[in-house]
Amino acid sequence: MSEMRLHDPSGNRLYLNAEERAAFLAVACRQPARDRTLCETLHWTGCRPSELLEITPARVDLCGGTITIRTLKKRRGATGQQKIVFRAVPVPAEFLDTLNTAHGIREAQKSRRKAAAPIWDLSRVRVWQIVTRVMAEAGIPEGPHRSPKGLRHGFGINATVNGVPLHMVQKWMGHAQLSTTAIYADAVGKEEQHIAARMWGQGWT
Repeated sequence: MSEMRLHDPSGNRLYLNAEERAAFLAVACRQPARDRTLCETLHWTGCRPSELLEITPARVDLCGGTITIRTLKKRRGATGQQKIVFRAVPVPAEFLDTLNTAHGIREAQKSRRKAAAPIWDLSRVRVWQIVTRVMAEAGIPEGPHRSPKGLRHGFGINATVNGVPLHMVQKWMGHAQLSTTAIYADAVGKEEQHIAARMWGQGWT
């Protein structure tokens, strides 16, 4: 059974809802290039901050429309050896244009050294500071959901609400077990209402 939760022991939400995600993205688009692309990458890929900091120009496929992320959660293969797992996450073309313009991705890919260098040379603490500052500017109230983890959970719920199959959400988020991803099917509030509305639209009673 997965230990991941969408609410803390006091019942507080641990994820950003659809309105908060939209507000976060709108404010992120007004930030300086480095902070904007950092926030947008977390928003569009659902990756962890530690995974974001490993993204290099070589892992950005401008033509294919994906960003390849190394899953940093420890995995063990049948032999007990730690596995290295990469996942390609599709992202909007407009976002890739912004990323390329801000960081010279296409040009960096021409040099082996530059292609292998992290796009964001920051600490995880600095990423947390940037994200939470943008969330505060977006009017997202204080709480356990106002964090990079809340943004990641929001990505999972948004994908599930919009009908993305759980096995695909599992792949995009880098979960080892489908049971971990299945928690997003337990969406609540307006997210659950959207799921119910789809059911009503099918003529169910």
